[in-house]
Amino acid sequence: MTAPSLKARVHVMLKDGVLDPQGEAVRHALGTLGFGGVEAVRQGKVIELDLAATDRAAAEAEVRAMCEKLLANTVIEKYTVEIA
Repeated sequence: MTAPSLKARVHVMLKDGVLDPQGEAVRHALGTLGFGGVEAVRQGKVIELDLAATDRAAAEAEVRAMCEKLLANTVIEKYTVEIA
């Protein structure tokens, strides 16, 4: 029988204070469509990974390393990792 694998979900967002032109474009478009109550939009991305790992702590450490090296631009982006 195959060992159960883990799933990771990474949320990547621009850091506070970094301009978000895509978010501003979405906010403007929502206003144009009649949704005037939206004061700000921050756009990010969600990355889902299926992992062969079975150790949660090791999997989280590995995913954080992936974020630091590739998945997030840590100069301007922040990220959170969920392991399930």
